Amino acid sequence: MKSVTAPRYVIPVTGLSNRGNRRLNHAIHMAAISQLRQPHSDGRADFERRVNEGKTTKEAIRALKRHISNAVYQRLVADARR
Repeated sequence: MKSVTAPRYVIPVTGLSNRGNRRLNHAIHMAAISQLRQPHSDGRADFERRVNEGKTTKEAIRALKRHISNAVYQRLVADARR
């Protein structure tokens, strides 16, 4: 009889990993950092606006990454519909 156990990073209810897709997360992170380095980019303006609102640097970067991931997802869905 085999004992079947799930790895630590699997959520028992959904079976999804907490870690997500590491390559995709890295690509989104690099896109966010690249936008932050450009002084007149939309990403930099969004980051500065959020910091001025009282968000921490990490929170502002997380929001920028979420914005980038939403844009990527919208393009993937639009491409799948074609």
